[in-house]
Amino acid sequence: MAGLPSLRGLTFKASDGPAFVAGLVIAVPVVSTLIAGAIFGGGDVWIHIRDTLLAGYVAGSLGTLALAGLLMLAFAVPTAWLVTMYRFPGRAVFEWLLILPLAAPGYVLAYAYGDLLGVGGPIQSALRNATGLAARDYWFPDVHSLPGLAFILALTLYPYVYLTARAAFISQSVCSLEAARSLGASAARSFWQVALPAARPAIAAGLALALMEAAADYGAAEYLGVPTLTFGIVRAWTSFGEPATAARLALILLGVVLALILFERWSRGRRGSQQSSRRWRQVARAPLAPPLALAATALCATLFLAAFGLPVGRLLWRSLEARETIAPIWDALRNTLVLAGAGAALAFVLALIVALSLRASGPLVQFARLAASSGYAIPGAVLAMGALVVLGLLPFTLTGASALIALAWVYASRFTAAGAEPMVAALARAPASLGQAASSLGASPYRRAREVDLPIALSGATAGALILFVEALKELPATLMLRPFNWDTLAVRAHAYAVDERLAAAALPALLITLAGLVPVIFLSWRLSRARPGGAA
Repeated sequence: MAGLPSLRGLTFKASDGPAFVAGLVIAVPVVSTLIAGAIFGGGDVWIHIRDTLLAGYVAGSLGTLALAGLLMLAFAVPTAWLVTMYRFPGRAVFEWLLILPLAAPGYVLAYAYGDLLGVGGPIQSALRNATGLAARDYWFPDVHSLPGLAFILALTLYPYVYLTARAAFISQSVCSLEAARSLGASAARSFWQVALPAARPAIAAGLALALMEAAADYGAAEYLGVPTLTFGIVRAWTSFGEPATAARLALILLGVVLALILFERWSRGRRGSQQSSRRWRQVARAPLAPPLALAATALCATLFLAAFGLPVGRLLWRSLEARETIAPIWDALRNTLVLAGAGAALAFVLALIVALSLRASGPLVQFARLAASSGYAIPGAVLAMGALVVLGLLPFTLTGASALIALAWVYASRFTAAGAEPMVAALARAPASLGQAASSLGASPYRRAREVDLPIALSGATAGALILFVEALKELPATLMLRPFNWDTLAVRAHAYAVDERLAAAALPALLITLAGLVPVIFLSWRLSRARPGGAA
């Protein structure tokens, strides 16, 4: 198809139109938030928040991210190295069990640990019964604090770092490690000076992604009473009714997210290494001495129990313990399925358009890809603010179908990139000669996309659709801000019960959310467990 008139040397093609529309749908909430925050975000409420609360929000967010990042590295990197390079009891099981915490949102773990470690929880109760002390007579870690929030978020998000670190260790050749050992380096020194520097860009990418998710958290921060920027954004809307003020707070949060993105890009561009040998050899996992093997097993088991087994087991126990008094959640389950299904369907269509634009390189296509990747990095509360701004300019109210459409739009803007990745991967595996053959036979771009690229992309559609549905199902802050009155989802219902200290009632919806998240995580675990050292990660 002939190119349209160029603008400043850029050629725009009509075939790039769908990609541009998809990018526009994704980008509008972010752009509207930027405009509203910069132009309309002043006023008395903003002055009050700036003078009394803003320092606490910023300190809470930055402190949580710093401590959570350190904990994620401490949890993920040693375990990824152990399960990749060594043999010890339970290794084959732990290599996929350690990914399961991704299934549970941070607020679910916060509810469970708030109950486990609280004054009336089983641990402190057992301590008092065993010692005869009163609660005021001893010190006990307080999970309702910034370190407690960082610990919770690190437990639920460290698998991002674990996955990227393990993929990097798997993809390394044994030749460089053997060269270090032949020069007299110990196993520990080989790790610190050879393997870790080579894996550092991948680890930094996983850490940046995990910290973006931590910055977007609202449920855990609100339940544990830690003021963060996301907490402030939601509070500015729900308590003050000031979307413009919330948008200005969102600008600050966007600055934090942008700093994380720049950190990841800088680390990827400045760090890394090349293999010195052209011959690729797989690593033979070395056996650990019995004491070290037991220590490795204990480390992996402790991490899994802390991040998944213990909190999920506690929620299951509370759910069974109070099954007679649990309020019905069928309406919340129905609302969740409807809303997550609508958001996933819209995101799936946008993801498919973005994925099919893979082989194009025009400015409109680049805009769509940038919008999709940027949308995934933006917290749901920020995108919800953008939707509120747009709705305020249109003759719609935040009720009924308008609110549901706005929520589906926010879900699509946030999660399109996650759904597009499996389709992009499927297209990347296909031979380029297929598309070249179609073009040489005179097929138009639309026909090539329909008859060649679309069937290939749909081979990754199941995984993409599943990821989109589960991500929409777990989203909390955007749902709290935009949902119609009396339209509760599982996440909203669990949050409301937990805030009211009704954990027994919150346990069942929290467990259902976790169960839904287990499906794609187990699939991912199975795929990763089939990878072997030295092979493609």
